Amino acid sequence: MHSKSNSHANKLAYMGKLLQILLAVTLLLTLHSPVYAQSSAPQTAQPNNAAPTETESVDVSVYPQDGSQPVSPEETVQVEEDVQSSVPAQTTTESAHHDEVAAPAQTEATQEDSAASKPEAVATPSDAKVQEPAPAVQPEVEATVIEVEEDAPAAAADAEATEVKSASESAKIIWESTGLSAFATAEGFKMLIMICVSLLLIYLAIVKEFEPLLLLPIGMGGLLSNIPNAGIAEPGGFLHVIYTAGIETGLFPLLIFMGVGAMTDFGPLIANPRMALLGGAAQFGIFFALIGALVLSQFVPFIHFDLKDAASIGIIGGADGPTAIFLTSRLSPDLLGSIAVAAYSYMALVPIIQPPIMKALTTESERNIVMRQLRPVSKAEKIVFPLVVLLLCALLLPSAAPLMGALMFGNLARECGVVNRLSDTMQNALCNIVTIMLGTAVGSKLAADKFLTPETLGILLLGLIAFCVGTASGVLLGKLMNKCSKDPINPLIGAAGVSAVPMAARVVNKVGLETNPRNFLLMHAMGPNVSGVIGSAVAAGVLLALLGGKF
Repeated sequence: MHSKSNSHANKLAYMGKLLQILLAVTLLLTLHSPVYAQSSAPQTAQPNNAAPTETESVDVSVYPQDGSQPVSPEETVQVEEDVQSSVPAQTTTESAHHDEVAAPAQTEATQEDSAASKPEAVATPSDAKVQEPAPAVQPEVEATVIEVEEDAPAAAADAEATEVKSASESAKIIWESTGLSAFATAEGFKMLIMICVSLLLIYLAIVKEFEPLLLLPIGMGGLLSNIPNAGIAEPGGFLHVIYTAGIETGLFPLLIFMGVGAMTDFGPLIANPRMALLGGAAQFGIFFALIGALVLSQFVPFIHFDLKDAASIGIIGGADGPTAIFLTSRLSPDLLGSIAVAAYSYMALVPIIQPPIMKALTTESERNIVMRQLRPVSKAEKIVFPLVVLLLCALLLPSAAPLMGALMFGNLARECGVVNRLSDTMQNALCNIVTIMLGTAVGSKLAADKFLTPETLGILLLGLIAFCVGTASGVLLGKLMNKCSKDPINPLIGAAGVSAVPMAARVVNKVGLETNPRNFLLMHAMGPNVSGVIGSAVAAGVLLALLGGKF
């Protein structure tokens, strides 16, 4: 019985030692914990942003209450290291600028830990519970979240407003990029007017068949040049390129003259040389328009034409588009677009302008005159004629050599009979291609900003008057020649003296057939018509020689 009690007492003593060892270990862990060190340090010594101090080894000897052997410091440190290795390390690194502030606090906290590690400060197990500090950032985070939640509707509204604004700006940009937006401005209204004018020219070409080879390209060029925001007639546009390459350089007029020469039969003029007088009379309109331009610039304040400008405007009276372009490109390049439009417009409008003048200046009996048949012209005469005319004009008036040379070269290719391929090319392919490019390039000058100006309107008015005067002077000279000649001469053929080949001759023939269906005046009218071409070229050469144009 006594042995059982001793064995029981030994077990109790052994369990007491184990309990003491566990309490000592727990106490050491509590004393050396970073949380305990932070909580036990004075509040003034630990800044808010100071990093927690590292756990340092403290030489502490724990003495059990039952008089057993104390735990050595080596065993304590070993136990401490084992326990720390099993606990996740707590982040102790902070920003570098906080290190100096945290150092004094770390020292004070170490002193406090040393003082608290004495045996007299050993706490009970209930007092050794570690309280985890509440995260200091949590209230701030919650406040931020609340603020973001409060600002969320405003931010959504701002984003929606920005999206609506962006959509409206995009729609505005798309609308301004269209041609319809330009019509709301004053310049757009002018474009709309010129579009209507271009459509009128196309209508006359297709429906009325008024020289469709000219009016259709001119009308189409005018239509394209007045489309807002397209820039077709502006620098870089293809119409501007064609205009610069062919009209400003004077190339297209020469090529057109070459084709005209290849398509024209000079036989009626050779058979009846008197018709050259009618071609010369029709050129009176050139000098009438020249004088009219000077008078207009003298009395109209907003119109200013010098002598070179007046000469360029006057050539419109000959109704010779290529000659007008050639002369203007050398005397008044600034007026080239307006003069080209006026010249070709009146050439195309010959069927409208001339008949009323012809009927007003002649009687029915005069229009009914039948002219006798022309004599046959030999091939040799037709070959020699262009060479003689070219040499005479070139030697006497070198400034007219380019136009006369191109015209007579085309006619010589037609009459010689050995270069039929070249002649056919001049008459068809070359002339058609140049007509397309020339018509569209001229139509490009129907742009509102270039056409609807006081100077352009004045040029159109003077061109119309000059054309009417040229037509009237030819008819009046025809009446005079009919009175003085033993062979009857129909005064209507005098209207063909303008250089619109062969439109003027066709109009004369049409008006004659209206009076007498058996009176064919086409071949007779071709004489004055051909002489008118030569006369306008000679007149252009005279103006170039007098006014010092480059050639």
